[in-house]
Amino acid sequence: MSTPYLEAYKGSFKSMLRWEHLDALWQLLRDQGQKRWYIYAVGETPPAEAVGMEELDRFIVEIDALLHREHDESYCGIVYADNPLDPTFIKIYDPNNLGSSCGPGFGPPPMPGWILSLLRPEDLKAAFPPPAGRRRWWQNLFGR
Repeated sequence: MSTPYLEAYKGSFKSMLRWEHLDALWQLLRDQGQKRWYIYAVGETPPAEAVGMEELDRFIVEIDALLHREHDESYCGIVYADNPLDPTFIKIYDPNNLGSSCGPGFGPPPMPGWILSLLRPEDLKAAFPPPAGRRRWWQNLFGR
């Protein structure tokens, strides 16, 4: 069953390709202080409450530092917003878990590390479990 949150998650997104695009996105979130954002670390229990401006700003400062430190590139390209000028859903990929999201590879692309959304998050690990094909292959290989 699809929900508004899962539909938003599967929607269309634009990359913050350059670091200055990401800086502009952060500033936009700060300027729109009346919006209440949910901050979801994918894999953790989804939050039941949106955060206030102080918590959002703390997250922005910390995630920006982490991204600059651990994604040592001249470009950003790992933060995506549904609408960069009026965002409601933002995916932030973990620089240490990019997998094959930028090209062909094995299996589905990795999930984001963090999501900011105006919609209350749902457990993405439960909504999109990993494919069972490899598990079945492994079980059949050794008759387990």
